[in-house]
Amino acid sequence: MIILEKRNEIYNQIGQKIKKYRKEKKLTQVDLAEKLDISISYLSKIEAKNCRKSFSLDLLVNIAETLEIDIKDFFD
Repeated sequence: MIILEKRNEIYNQIGQKIKKYRKEKKLTQVDLAEKLDISISYLSKIEAKNCRKSFSLDLLVNIAETLEIDIKDFFD
């Protein structure tokens, strides 16, 4: 159970950073979702405060490239 809780915490932290960098770029969830070719619903679940939505490394790379940041910024 502790491993699952830690994993959820990591997804939550990354989701909050996605939201932060998206807002810094002055993009709405709609804008970013369209650029990533994912649903707005999926993006909103990733960015939700209590994110329990997993996402792939491939998607995370695409998000970083779209937001023009280094992927490591999600982990700092």
